[in-house]
Formats: sequence, structure tokens, C-alpha cells
Amino acid sequence: MLPIKQTKPYGSWPSSISAELITRAAPGISSVQCHGETLFWVESRPWEAGRSVIMCNHADGNISDLLPEPYSHTSKVHEYGGSAYTVAENTLYFVNGPDQRIYKVDITTKNPPVVMTPEGPWRFADLIVDTHNNRIIAVCEQHGEGHEPENYLASISLDNESPSVERLAWGADFYGYPRLSPDQKKLCWIQWNHPHMPWDSTQLCLASNTNVGLVGQTTVAGENLDEAIFQPQWSPDGQLYYVSDHNNWWNICRFIEGQRDIIVEADSEFATPLWQLGMSTYCFINAQTIGCIWTRNGLWHTGRIDISSRQLTTLNCHYTSMSSVCSYQGSVCMVAGAAALPAELIAIDSSSASQVIYAPASLSVDANELSEPQTILFPSAESEQVHAFFYPPTNARYCAEQSERPLVIAMCHGGPTSATGSGLNLKIQYWTNRGFAVVDINYRGSTGFGRHYRQGLTNAWGVADVEDTQYALRYLADEGKIDLDRCIIRGGSAGGYTVLSALTFTDTFKAGASLYGIGDLETLATDTHKFESRYLDSLIGPYPDRKDIYQARSPIHHADGLNCPVIFLQGLEDKVVPPNQAEMMVDILRQKGIKVAHVTFDDEGHGFRKAANIIHAMESELNFYKEVFGLEGNQ
Repeated sequence: MLPIKQTKPYGSWPSSISAELITRAAPGISSVQCHGETLFWVESRPWEAGRSVIMCNHADGNISDLLPEPYSHTSKVHEYGGSAYTVAENTLYFVNGPDQRIYKVDITTKNPPVVMTPEGPWRFADLIVDTHNNRIIAVCEQHGEGHEPENYLASISLDNESPSVERLAWGADFYGYPRLSPDQKKLCWIQWNHPHMPWDSTQLCLASNTNVGLVGQTTVAGENLDEAIFQPQWSPDGQLYYVSDHNNWWNICRFIEGQRDIIVEADSEFATPLWQLGMSTYCFINAQTIGCIWTRNGLWHTGRIDISSRQLTTLNCHYTSMSSVCSYQGSVCMVAGAAALPAELIAIDSSSASQVIYAPASLSVDANELSEPQTILFPSAESEQVHAFFYPPTNARYCAEQSERPLVIAMCHGGPTSATGSGLNLKIQYWTNRGFAVVDINYRGSTGFGRHYRQGLTNAWGVADVEDTQYALRYLADEGKIDLDRCIIRGGSAGGYTVLSALTFTDTFKAGASLYGIGDLETLATDTHKFESRYLDSLIGPYPDRKDIYQARSPIHHADGLNCPVIFLQGLEDKVVPPNQAEMMVDILRQKGIKVAHVTFDDEGHGFRKAANIIHAMESELNFYKEVFGLEGNQ
């Protein structure tokens, strides 16, 4: 029987979800692959300073770590990396984080890894093995002084003890998904060029794979630059499949008789933005069956497609967050989680029976303490439906007076071309368990709602996203779910830009938190890495041609518009957002006599990674809100 709840004002409930709990070591799981009957995945370990290892589920059921210290699987291609390992004939080939070289290790022995590629300016990702030509094919990024890095598909011979890095396909700005047909006679891949991002416009290419290189390269999809292609993959019977948003939604297609053939046409997204290479949302159970995941209204689903009948069958499960799909022993294998369930590695068969293969994290919080996300849809300024997750205040021991409406925190995800999901997020539960409501907004420009919605930030970043946060709060206030006079907005990096824009150009919010938020768009446009160097062309406009817009939308040039309490949390080693941007805004607020807090960390860059700093940042933010809104003390 649940205890009788004590009455305390919203925002002042004692909570067992501490900042320290949030930082406790819980590994992340990603990059799941199946080779033969053996399953592999990557595990990131905060307790080992973020080292990432490759795990293996052996045929005898034992699970082991294949990388001894200090080796770590991490790619720096595009700065965001992604999957950078593969397996062939009991040999694991992987990219080692510190030196970005490719190593090999025999997974049947305990011998240490052996380096393959020479020292040099190369970074690698998305590795595959071409056994017919005894080589590795990989995405390569070559750095050099005085010019932008070069990206191409590389060939690394397995015949030599110190193989050289040879170009296999080149000429485009970016590459991804090199994949060999079952007979290894054909190679497909995607490529794209500035100023496009991979969720804007990509091309699917195909060529004959020979021992002297690629022959007869052709573009089979995306030649009109009007579609974004994701995860090309060959079926067991040698047909080329891929995901395309040609019809607005990212649907699974195949290339047959020179044409695009949509396998299942649905108002759902069978892809995600390609921030990291090697991402997967579907697999082949056999030549006639596809296992897949898709998102609809912010929630993930899984199912199977019968190719001959084009019938999509949904598999029933309690998971709402899914990623990294592969086929495993006739089942769909993936990383999955839910609002009250940490991510785990699972397999779901055709009867919807799920098997937990690996569950590295446990949750020491009672489910009654966790807020369940509620999907809401509300109209934007242009009357388009905008999506968000609303988390009501939830605590097993405390409640507020019936007449009181809760404070609300509007959360702005980063990217901005990404999305917020419904998986377990203790950084949200930290607030809801204390009596704050949270609205986590998939503003226009977010992914998961079709190409048209994803393009909602075209030339509108700093405008449409800000409007959507305002409309979300007005909708919730009209529904009687929040107190519109106690609205907070918080976000980091690109989300921090939305925060600073909302605080500078509107008067909706009564307080805000900027975590290493972008205040100067010109800095972002002129001093960033190759992958994102033209990102703002579509979000703002080409620079410097539209320098006027960059300055007009940069909060740092209009900081006198800040008129409510703000807490700035900033790493002093941040190379993306210079610390002086926050300092300038802090000084203006102090001169106005408006409450402001400035929390800095000498040993942090763009984002907080050390447990002590994360704890200090979260507790400082909570104390700031308590002072601003006169809340009672809580833990």
C-alpha cells in the first residue's frame, strides 16, 4: 500500500534522485553487430574515464571484453565518430581512440592487439572486410595543415604487415556506409557535399568491386539532391535496399530495375539523423523478412516486414526507445529502453517474445518516483502541429495543494537537428521528483516527424524553435497543467542558443539556465570542424553573405534584452563557445541589478563530463531556482 502523501509546495519536495545518483557509472551500449552466430557491441565506461570497449557474446553464452586496457574503441571521423570495428574469421579489426590507427586482435586468444595502419593524419570509421581482395574498406578522413580535411573511401590491404592507406572512392566532401554485396562483386555507399548535411541531401552510389579498385561508379538515388538516404544494405539474395525520405517520410526502399521501390509506405521514420556513422534501423532476418524499428509521434516501435506481401507487423513490447539494430538467431536485436528502464541489449522474435541479452545498468529508484512522459501536440505560430513530451511532477511521498499549479521547465534539445526521446533520463527525473513539471520539446526542425517538419528550421533557427517553446507553455497553461508565471527554460550548446534567444527576444520566461549556450552565431560559422562548417547555411543563411542575419539573431549583440534571472554554466576550456560570451551577458545583468549566477569549471570544455562538476552544476542550478522563486529547502 502506498503511503499517504505529505503536502508541500511544488519545487520543494525532498528527493532521493540526487545529482550524485545521476553521475554513477552506468555504461552506454551502441554499435551492435552480428557476425555468424556471435554478437558484438560497444560499451562506454564512465568509471574508466570514458573508455569504450568491444564486447562479445560467445557461442557458449559467456560475455567478455575484447579490448584490454588501455585500448579504446573510438573514431574521430566527423568529430562525432560512430561504429569503427568489424569482424572476419575470428579476427576483430577496430579503431583505437588515442591514435586513430586500425588494430587487429584474435578473439579466440588473449593476445594483445596488433597495430595495422601506420602513424599518420588518418582517421577511420565504418570498417568492413573485403575477403575476396583481402582488404579492409573504411571511411577515411585525412587531416593536413592549412586546408580542410579530405574524406574518401579507403582500402587497407591485409597482405602486408604495414599496409598503406589507398584511395578507393574520392571527390565528394563526405562518405558513409560502404557495404559489399553478398558475392562481394559490388560496393555501395552514400556520399554528400557541402553545404548539405546528411539529413538534407545524400547520394547512393554503386560500383563494381575489383582487385584494381572500383569500376563503373554510378549514382542510383539522390541525384536530384532532393532526398536524404540512410543505411544502404544488401539483402541475402543480393538486392540493394536503403532508407529514403523522397516521399517526406524516411521509408525503406530497394533499388530494382533501375527504379526506387518503396517496400512499406508509412507516415513513420525508419531512420535517424546521421550524426554518427554506422547507425542502423533495420536488418534482414532472411531474404524475405526485414526486422526494423521506426518512430512515430516521438515513440519507437519494432516489427517485421514480409517483403513479398509488403506487410509490416508490429511486435508488442514495453520498450519505447530503440537503436542499433541487427539480426541475431532469427530475431531482431537492438539496444532498447523506456522511461523507467535503463538501456539494455535485447532480442525480439516473431512472437514478440523478448530476451534480455545484456543489461549492464540497474535502477535503484522506485518506479513510483518516476514521471511517465505524456505525448502532447500543440499548434505552432503557422498552425503546424508541434510535438513534445510532458512530464508531470511525480513523487511517491509528496504532493502539492490541489489549487497550486507547478513550476515548469522547458527543455531545449541540442543539435538542433536531432530529437528528444522517451527513454530513461534521470536529468529530467531530478526535476520532476522535486515537484517541477518538465516539457521536453521537439520543436520544428527536429527529426522523427518527416522531411517537411525537419526542414522547419530552414532559415529560421532562433525564431521557429523559440516560438515553439512559447506555444508549448501557453498550451499547457490553457490545459491547467502549469503555472505560466513560473516558467523556466534550460538547454545546452545548440539548445542553449534557443534558451538565450528566448530570454533575449521574448518575455515569456521568468528564469533560465544556459549550459555552454551559443551566444554568437558568427563564431560558430567561422570556427568549427568540417562536418558542421556549412551547417548554418540552411539554418541561418550563407555566411558572410547574410552576416546581417547572424548578428541580428545572436543574443550576444542584444544582451540588453535580458530582463530575467539567468544562471550561466560554462567550461573555461570551451573551444566552441568562448567563455567571454557568458561573461558579457553576466556583466549586463549585474549592471541592471537582475539576479544572475555564473558557475565556471576550469577543467571542462564544451559539455561537462566529470562527475564532481556535473553534481556541482545541477545543485547550483537547483539552488538558483529556489532563490528566484522562493522555494522551500529540499534535497
